[in-house]
Amino acid sequence: MFPLDLSKLTDQQRALLELWEEHLQAEFQDKDARASCDTMVARPFVNHVPVLTGGVGRAQLEHFYGKYFIPSMPPDVELVPISRTVGYDKIVDEFVFRCTHTKQMDWLLPGVPPTGKKLELVMVVLVSFENGKIHHEHIHWDQASALVQLGLLDSKNLPVAGVETARKMLDPNSAPSNLLMKRTINDERL
Repeated sequence: MFPLDLSKLTDQQRALLELWEEHLQAEFQDKDARASCDTMVARPFVNHVPVLTGGVGRAQLEHFYGKYFIPSMPPDVELVPISRTVGYDKIVDEFVFRCTHTKQMDWLLPGVPPTGKKLELVMVVLVSFENGKIHHEHIHWDQASALVQLGLLDSKNLPVAGVETARKMLDPNSAPSNLLMKRTINDERL
């Protein structure tokens, strides 16, 4: 998914990366909750930070993946890589998550029925490893941007943006900087 010069990584870093790619394949390609959890320690922890979804422990995570995460992925999900950092015992992936909101995705938007609208979110996943297995994942995104894109939050009088946040990460020239500031600040150099 991410272009990376594997020759610059240590054997340990390559092993972490292989395990993480196996985990992602189980979730997004094979759609296998058990295989996904097989890449993790006995008591793993996953937290989708903006909405506190995920779980602690294999039983809860396997249930979460199998009932709420994997089956609720719309068929057009696309992960567009931005950056990947491989450390001693951590991997950090930054990417744009794209889809059409055609299914209820309680892991991302608890209680929100499908809107049929396009969604593009910058996500950052911090993956920590322990004894050769995934110990935890912290997944971050801008929930306000998701709500604006789906028409659930009006950005007119709020300091939040919609799809521009993801598009600017992929192309810095796609939107001018400081637009939200310019609504209330008169500064020609912004």
